[in-house]
Amino acid sequence: MDLEGFDDAFEAPQNGFNKNQSYARALDLIDNTWFVKASRSSRWMDLLGDYAGSEPFVIDGEALFQIILDDPLLAIGRKDCSFQILHAYHILESILTDYQRRSANFSIVFWNDTRHLSIQTGEPSFVVASRALARSMLFRQLCRLPFDVHVFEGLDDPLWVQYVLMNKPMFVMTNDGGLGDSGTSSTKIAIIFSQRAFFLSILSGGMSVALLKGAEYRDSKILSFVYEPNISTSRLLKALGTSILSARTALHALLSQDQDIDYRLRAAGRSSPEGGTLITKVFHELDILSGIGRGIPPEVLYLFIAHSLLVPTLSVLERAQVPRLLGSKLTSVLQKEFLSPLFFKAANLLASYDYPFEVDGTIFVTLIAFVLLRRGQMSTVIGPALFDESQRVWCALGGPSLDFDSFVGRYRLPLPEASYTSIQHETIEPRRLLAFSNPVFEEKFSIFQASTEVHESEYSPLHFEKGTAFSDNHHWHNQKSILPGHLGGSKPKQVDAKALRRRLRSDQRFMATLQVQAATLTGASGASLRQIIIPPVGTSRPSQREDRKVVSRTKQKDKALTSTEKLKEKIKKEKEAGSKDASQTRWTQQLAAMSAMSFSKKVESMNIFSRNPKVDAPDIISEIQLYRVQLELEMWIEEAERESAQVRDRYTVSIMRRVKDLSHGGILTPSAKKALSAVLTVLGFRDYISGLLSHLEVVDKRMNFRFIKLIDSKTETPRFQFMAITEHPAVWQLRLFGEFMDRSMDSAPDRRVAFEPDAWQRRVLDGIDRNKSLLVVAPTSAGKTFISYYAMEKVLRESDDGILVYIAPTKALVTQIAAEVYARFSKNLKGKSCWAIHTRDFRIHEPQNCQILVTVPEMLAIMLLSPPLARVWTPRIKRIVLDEIHSIGQQEGGAVWEQILLFAPCPIIGLSATIGSPERFSDWLSSVQKAHEFDYDFIEHPHRYSHLRKFFYVIDGKGTFKSLDEHRITKRSRFLHPISLLLFGARTLPPDLSLEAPDTLTLFRALHSVKEGINHDLETLEPSKFFSASSTLLRQKDILEYEARLKAILSDLLESFDPRDLSSPLGHVIRSLQDPMILKFGEELEDMVPPPSAFKNDILVLLADLHVKNELPAILFNFDRTNCEIVAQHLLHQLEEAEEEWRSQSPEWNRKIKQWEAWKALAAARERASERLKKQKKVGKDEEEYRDAPEASWESSFNPGEPSPQFSFVGHRVSYSKSDLERDIGSLRWTTIPRWAFAALRRGIAVHHAGMNKHYRSLVESLFRQGFVRVMIATGTLALGINAPTKTSVFCGDSPYLTALMYRQCAGRAGRRGFDLMGNVIFYGLSLDRARRLILSRLPTLGGNFPLTSTMTLRLFNLLDGSNNAEVAVRAIRSIISLPQITLNTEFGRDQLLHHMRFSIEYLRRSHLLDETGKPVNLFGIAAHLYYTEPSNLALVTLMRSGVLHDVCKQSNVGAAKKDFMIIMANLFGRRYLSKIFAKEDNIKELTSKYPSMVILPPLPAVARKVLVAHDEEILRIFSGYAFAFAKGLGEDDNTLPLSGVRVCGNDAHGSKPSPFHKYLQSTAIPVIVRSPFVANSGHGDSFKSVPELTRTSRAGLNLNGHAIPSMSHLTHDIGDEGNSLEHRLNAHILDFYIHGQVSTLARANCIRRGDVWYLLEDFALTLMTVKAALEKLLLRTSKDAVPDEEFQGDANELDDYQFQDSTEDPEIDNSSENTVNDTDDRAGQGFERPANVSALDWKVYSVVDEVCREFEEKFKAMWA
Repeated sequence: MDLEGFDDAFEAPQNGFNKNQSYARALDLIDNTWFVKASRSSRWMDLLGDYAGSEPFVIDGEALFQIILDDPLLAIGRKDCSFQILHAYHILESILTDYQRRSANFSIVFWNDTRHLSIQTGEPSFVVASRALARSMLFRQLCRLPFDVHVFEGLDDPLWVQYVLMNKPMFVMTNDGGLGDSGTSSTKIAIIFSQRAFFLSILSGGMSVALLKGAEYRDSKILSFVYEPNISTSRLLKALGTSILSARTALHALLSQDQDIDYRLRAAGRSSPEGGTLITKVFHELDILSGIGRGIPPEVLYLFIAHSLLVPTLSVLERAQVPRLLGSKLTSVLQKEFLSPLFFKAANLLASYDYPFEVDGTIFVTLIAFVLLRRGQMSTVIGPALFDESQRVWCALGGPSLDFDSFVGRYRLPLPEASYTSIQHETIEPRRLLAFSNPVFEEKFSIFQASTEVHESEYSPLHFEKGTAFSDNHHWHNQKSILPGHLGGSKPKQVDAKALRRRLRSDQRFMATLQVQAATLTGASGASLRQIIIPPVGTSRPSQREDRKVVSRTKQKDKALTSTEKLKEKIKKEKEAGSKDASQTRWTQQLAAMSAMSFSKKVESMNIFSRNPKVDAPDIISEIQLYRVQLELEMWIEEAERESAQVRDRYTVSIMRRVKDLSHGGILTPSAKKALSAVLTVLGFRDYISGLLSHLEVVDKRMNFRFIKLIDSKTETPRFQFMAITEHPAVWQLRLFGEFMDRSMDSAPDRRVAFEPDAWQRRVLDGIDRNKSLLVVAPTSAGKTFISYYAMEKVLRESDDGILVYIAPTKALVTQIAAEVYARFSKNLKGKSCWAIHTRDFRIHEPQNCQILVTVPEMLAIMLLSPPLARVWTPRIKRIVLDEIHSIGQQEGGAVWEQILLFAPCPIIGLSATIGSPERFSDWLSSVQKAHEFDYDFIEHPHRYSHLRKFFYVIDGKGTFKSLDEHRITKRSRFLHPISLLLFGARTLPPDLSLEAPDTLTLFRALHSVKEGINHDLETLEPSKFFSASSTLLRQKDILEYEARLKAILSDLLESFDPRDLSSPLGHVIRSLQDPMILKFGEELEDMVPPPSAFKNDILVLLADLHVKNELPAILFNFDRTNCEIVAQHLLHQLEEAEEEWRSQSPEWNRKIKQWEAWKALAAARERASERLKKQKKVGKDEEEYRDAPEASWESSFNPGEPSPQFSFVGHRVSYSKSDLERDIGSLRWTTIPRWAFAALRRGIAVHHAGMNKHYRSLVESLFRQGFVRVMIATGTLALGINAPTKTSVFCGDSPYLTALMYRQCAGRAGRRGFDLMGNVIFYGLSLDRARRLILSRLPTLGGNFPLTSTMTLRLFNLLDGSNNAEVAVRAIRSIISLPQITLNTEFGRDQLLHHMRFSIEYLRRSHLLDETGKPVNLFGIAAHLYYTEPSNLALVTLMRSGVLHDVCKQSNVGAAKKDFMIIMANLFGRRYLSKIFAKEDNIKELTSKYPSMVILPPLPAVARKVLVAHDEEILRIFSGYAFAFAKGLGEDDNTLPLSGVRVCGNDAHGSKPSPFHKYLQSTAIPVIVRSPFVANSGHGDSFKSVPELTRTSRAGLNLNGHAIPSMSHLTHDIGDEGNSLEHRLNAHILDFYIHGQVSTLARANCIRRGDVWYLLEDFALTLMTVKAALEKLLLRTSKDAVPDEEFQGDANELDDYQFQDSTEDPEIDNSSENTVNDTDDRAGQGFERPANVSALDWKVYSVVDEVCREFEEKFKAMWA
């Protein structure tokens, strides 16, 4: 839902396409009208992790084949006669393996209308024929693979429509057709246009499209552009209908102009005839002898047959041949007259039949060349066996006699004979490794030492290279020491008194805010948290635990008490007796006071009295509960319609809730027990009396009131027959009592915690006590929260030195967790703090001087790899808690979580509610913990504590709102029964699809209604029978067993269910469970998305509905920050308008205003009267105060400027007041929070997203928890663990980022444990199909990221060197290199990891970043501190070493130098793609004429590109050597296709003795060690042009990870060259912002959504700061006059270690996001002076960097100031 207007509207042309116009005109029309705009709105996304997850999608088979056949290495349809189908098979299976390995859920679909895309109709005949045959053969191979393959005529094919209905694919991966220009042929233009139309048609059908061509495969991610459907596209499609049909007709005619064939593929009904003469039949069908009539020598036809018989007997290695030259004459004849017609016919034949037809163009040509060379008898040349079989086929076909002597005489080879017999092949010459020795790796690297080690040759130092050792003991962005003073770091610079006062005020403000936030936090019971005071361990006995709130129900052994203990016990008993007497007195007085009250007054009075904490005697509490039961019964008796079913249901539920509570109370009097027995009898629960009451303790005491008489004493029958339920108690409970059932799962008392934990929770406690690592997967509200705090308390109690680190995924969650730690624990540690916060932007307390550190993963990863901390801090860590551990699978930042797990020096606890296939992740995590020598346990609990009820909200844009008081429920929220969603087409039930108790009842009844068509015994599932053994109220555990039995039946029915057939048994069930309105308008709602105007209009109606139904508070989730703000502003506007209209028409309001104005007018008179009264008589002080106190009146507190209550969602039953709000708003006045946000707060509406000021966010989180704010409009950041429980979660509009995982995270906010027994989930502004898809979706499996990149290797050596091989560092590294599997989703084994690491070291040595002992040197700082940007960080180091930056910066024109530097930086960092379509020349010209942006980023300067190309060649040589070294040890030949497992190893079908030709093939085969033999089939040896080619075409077993090798190839493309392989263009947004600083222009011209701008620019700003700070440090280190560390600390604030408090003094700071660069006024380099002996050129580089950094910062700051 685009409320911002970012997506340009598509306008259909007024006139459709004229068939007399060219296709180029039609293409321009469709591009300019639609596709350029659609490309602007497309998003670059991780298709699996951030978009589809486990949802099904479709890969367009023709687009897939186009990518395969366009591969530049594939020899099919080239200038020679090569046709290397084995290589094509290998590409096909390799691509599909990429998807399968990532657990993608896809099918492959072909549309015959788009076959021209892969065939390339209009190209030369041989090219088209070759591609057509390859297409058919690839399709034949594809049908043998384990994937669903389908073929349809087109998108209008009824079978495709049926497929979509049955399978519900989420999107289609296809190609956009590419670009056309003035030089492109009309046929090519027609193909492009036809593909565009196909693309448009998919979107018009309501399905998304992702680009297959240009997709990137990084670790576990598949990244590509995603195009979302738009309602305007169907109109455009209709307008272009004529032109689309015309283009397709013309293309089909062109393809079949020579022969009556159309190459339609067939997936179903493919036949494969059997019989010995099959090959003969194939050649007969192909009419191979017809070539003789076209002048083809019959000997050529014979040799083709012989080659076809020979190919299946050859191994893949024997087929790897260098293409032979036959001469232009013979080649031309072969291509035009023989192979082209033959391939066309074969393509048509194999498109439908699985005939055994094999072709290898190189083998065929080589056979011809061999025959021309040898001039012998054919039986001798090719061997007798092959000769005999060839003869049989030839004779069966009726072939003429052959004269090979004449054939040899007619054709001559163009090259000397030696060129064909002695072929030279390119091979890798492995380079010897540079010397390297490190004690930690000496044993592991011993395999590399033999005869490969050389010493580094002498070289002249380049720029910034003097062999300077690097000491990583300062922060990245400045020169402050990492270690604090108490751990050996340098002392901080002295500050003046003013600065100290400022810091003190900031500390006080922060702690005051934290206290307020902590006060709003509650535990699982809903009660406020109580702080535990933990004494320092050094001053208390180990067993001292009186301060811990623990409930122990285990009996202790009696032991003799001391006199002191006896006295304490006596005092305790006296207090208890006194308290009991006081409770009795208060209860007696309460009963007396109520004697004359009405029922309503009694209820109100009892509600107040029940909350009195001073009434705490257990027997009195039970009696109070019983009295409230009596009140319910008496009110029921007085009801006018007391016998109606609705009244009965209402009262029985209310009474049974109280009876249930009493049954858990533990103490009853005999009279009370008798009364409860009577209640149960009257209501119809006589059989439950024993189960509910027999276990209760009975105390002999009289009741303080007489209970209502329910049973006639004479007849022993109920006096009120209407009270009895009319159904079996089990049915009644399923229907009405589900949300009130006991939710515990085998709970039992445990002295370690203050509640009764379930069995799975006790396993967690045991694991923590035994110091195990744990992975706990349980849904939101299940009860995970206590885990972290139990572990914290354990660490705090065990010592004063141990540390627990809590990792939260967002900084917002960090602050909240810190507030909760503050609320829970207090420990007085002299000189240290109990807890601390540390994020990149700020810190609270000293992170290295606390026991509980709350931080984000990036910061802990930095700290774990910090050498100074490895010596003194890291060994103290006792436990790491990773909350939301599923974040490891995210595209951005996931690798950091993986690093923490790999380097953790202690047991970990991983917590998550949303991990798909957790067993798989657990297996890997278990191996990591085993390598670290920690015990490990995996604990999974699948059930929520509270259920979620789903609704679909019907929007029509006609909703009206007058006021909350007058509003009546619209009934637009329609209930979605979980089973009714199966109409969507699900084949299986998601494991977390749960049913409420009433859902199980309605499902049973629906199944029972069709029992005749179901092969299951449903009678045993009749609730009265199924629950017959229960003698007490049903529990949630019982319902789960019942649900499982019902689901088992559904699973059987689903296997054969057709969603189109609602007459089937399951169809009847689904239909009967559908909401009536949805059933009536289902088809209209399925794909309908409301327009923005209707969406905005009805949202207030939705909130009013929730208000009336008491279903607020609510969180409205929208995943676009700008949309969130627009919704809030629109709601505010609607409320203000409605209020204004009401006030203008309301007599009551006008009367009130007049009274208030009259009261104001008398203010002076009241003041005078008061003064006169004082003068008249002197009174005592107390009386004077009383008389002078102003009389309370409504006028004194009335403010007409405040919102009227009926136009506000503010919660009124809260302690927080409007004056409190005004005070808090006043404290935020210094920020630039917009005024509308404050106005919305006054009406109980707030916005929450990462772009809002963090103080504002903290305030609204607090107000939401208190109930003052009841409407929160938020992005997904609020769902990541933030304590913001709500009654209702609303998905407010669709988004590509609304995934299966995000749906569960957001929906899980509803159903507040301790507040609500049921949560509501509402789908608003989504199509019904989308809502069904989300509910039925499955969580994606977690992917991994390869962690040991070259930069990570560098950082590990820095850790070792800087810590002097600290034990914790050595242990972590040794455990990593011993792992059997370094990461998820990889086959990287231990041996290969060592090879990769050794050659990474070689690269770092040759890049002069490591010396021969593993010590970081020179430009290490830039490389390591920008680790997350690899390989761009290494590219920058290379450019600095080579002097490129010196050349750029020494220009006389400083402006030009700065711009060129920015061009280099923007090419390396913050790269963001634009599609080629959007980057069309005419579109860019139009944009640049309107806006000051370049839009397309200029390429790297030629000198920079040249250096990086050379460096990339060096990288290629190094890692080719690695591949060669490892591949030599693999042993087995690579002769198996990667997915099908088909082995191409040849056989001896033509005799055990090889023929001369066979021997010739063996002797001339390309010898490959690294390259895959399948790729070598196209004539490629072990010579690679790029790292991507090396990783993409290497042999099986190497498992080369392209993103683990720091290739520069993607950085060195000239993006202005249309012919390069870079599929997408680079956005110039960074450079453009540096030039003009206009955020609005970035949105309109550069396609950057406003909500994304801040993060993109902030990341680049931090990159500049890092480069600048690293240069400062390097210049200081290399200066002969460099001063000791402690003397150049400076007073700069730390960007990654910033003191949060300082920001509150500056009105320009911290007003846009939690990531705000807070210390911009005092950067690390400010005032940095040129050190002695630094060269002029080095200083010039620094000066340019410094200026660019400051200028970029100024524009960045102005953006949000």
